[in-house]
Order: sequence, then C-alpha cells, then structure tokens
Amino acid sequence: MANLLDIRRRIRSVISTRQITKAMKMISAARLRRAQERALSARPYAKMLTNVLQSLVSRAEVFDPETGEPRHPLLARRPEKTVLLAVITGDRGLAGAFNTNILKSAMRFIESKQGTRIEMACVGRKGRDFLRRRFPYKTEQPDAPVSISGELVGQMGKLGYANAEELAERLIERYTKTEVDAVYFLFNEFKSVIAQRVVLDRVLPVGEIGGEAHAQAEEMAKEQRERAVEAAVAAGVPTTAADTTEMDRRAAQFGTAPVDYIYEQPVDELFRGLLPKYITVQIYHALIESEAAEHAARMTAMDSASNNASDMIDSLTLTMNRIRQAKITKEIIEIVSGAAAL
Repeated sequence: MANLLDIRRRIRSVISTRQITKAMKMISAARLRRAQERALSARPYAKMLTNVLQSLVSRAEVFDPETGEPRHPLLARRPEKTVLLAVITGDRGLAGAFNTNILKSAMRFIESKQGTRIEMACVGRKGRDFLRRRFPYKTEQPDAPVSISGELVGQMGKLGYANAEELAERLIERYTKTEVDAVYFLFNEFKSVIAQRVVLDRVLPVGEIGGEAHAQAEEMAKEQRERAVEAAVAAGVPTTAADTTEMDRRAAQFGTAPVDYIYEQPVDELFRGLLPKYITVQIYHALIESEAAEHAARMTAMDSASNNASDMIDSLTLTMNRIRQAKITKEIIEIVSGAAAL
C-alpha cells in the first residue's frame, strides 16, 4: 500500500492535471463560439449563390438537347476508375474520438471501393500521420491502388476562404483533365454541440445544386450527445443551432420570385463562371464545420477529463484519510499497550 507522502504527491499531480484540462476546455469553448460565428456569417453568401445557380439552371440549357451530354465539364459523370478522397481531421489530439471516427470511415470507404484506384488528400496532421503509416505517397509508388497525393497540415486553425479556393482550383483542374473521376470529402458535419456527424460528400461531379444528400453519414451515439450537453452547459455554450429561418427565407426569395431576370452576361456564361464558386463554397463549408466539430469534441473530452480528475482526487483523499486514521489508531494502541505493560 502507498504511504501518505506518495498519495499526497499523486493528489497534487491530479489537481495540476485538472487545472490544465479545465483551461483547455474553456479555450475550446471560446474557439467553438468563434467557429460557429464564422459558419453562420458564411451562410447567407452560400445560400444566395445556391439560389442564383438554381435560377440559372431553370433558364439555361445545362445539357445538350441533341446528345444529352452536360455542357459543363464539372457536370460530366464518368465510371469511377480513379477516385480522390479528401480526409479532414485535426492537427492535434485530446479530442476524444473525433479523429478516430473520421479515420475509421476513411478505411471503410477504401474497403468499399475495391478495384478502384484511390488517391487521398490529407487535411490535418492526425489523418496524415495515420494514413502514411499504411499507404505510400503517390510520388513514391505511382501505380499503388491506394496512395496519398497531397497533404495540408498545421493550418486547421488558420484555414480561410482563400485556402478553400486554392484547393477547389486544384481539384477542378484534375477533374477537368480526367485525372480523377470523382472527388469525395470526408469530414465532421457540425450543426450544434449535440447535432454533428461524420459525413461523406461527393463534391465532383456536381449533382443536384443545393441538395443535402450525403453519400454516407454516421450519427453521434446517445452517450456522446449526453456528454456533449453536459460539457456545453458547464461552459455556457448553446446546445442548439442558431435560428436562421428568416435569413434563409430572404435568400430563398431570389430563386422563387415569379419574374424573369435580365442578366448582363449570357446565362450559360454565368453558369460556367459560378459553378466553380459553388464547389469552393462546399469545400469551405466542410473546412469550417470540421474545425467547429473539433473544438466541440475537445471541449467535451476535456470536460470528461476534468470530471474524472475530480473523482480521482476524491478517491485518493478518502484513501489518504483511511491510512491516516489507521496510522493514528495504531499509535494509540501502541501507547495504551505500553502504558498497560508498566
């Protein structure tokens, strides 16, 4: 059995650890609020762009009436012989199962695409480190069935619209040159602290504009939601998504108004120019929602760690008091026995 000195040292160590986890929890809560504000502020632009494209689709001949082929290369569908999968994880750990769930979904996707050549773009250090231990870089083995074609690490807390635009240009160029036949994004979709899930979206070729369909989606478990609610309430973070009904209603008026819009450029030309921006908005949406989900997961994990530290401190304190009591009792017995012997 440990002596009193060892137990006191361990209690001090756990108290120090609890101070760190509490600080990390509050930092993650503050960053989560900022990430939510970024996602909310970007929504009107994304909604209006979607409505403009939907309006253009209704007025432009997107498909050739004679051949039925799409007039824009980003709408062209081909057999998926080569697929690019962008895996968005965090740069740091201590976020519970946030990174693990995404990487498990990535491995399931790879297993489901047997016979298809898969290239992976790793956004985030955790995903890069996990995948490079299992798969080679494309520059090392160009003919490997599964390889890593690119990476972006150390930038998750600094990613902005310019990064999404640069990434979209690269993907569009590769898809237009038929180097890849489809582009998928795997990330953690964030609506609120209790409404987040790992989703797989097909970005290219472009499907239904404004559609919310996901190729795959994995919801949070009930136990995870309960822990997230406890952590959010303790940190003062709202557990429900912001109400954007009025914002969406005003944005939707553009696409549904019963008028004929007069565009300065031809409708087809506008559609070709705006479609790449629509893809950029989708990528930016995936990046900022993944960032918010990471902060929410780290806040929940640090709250659980703080609670566990408190429980451990109580348990160690109880053990220390029992040892002290046993020691005092033993000394009293020794004094009484010595007095009785005299």
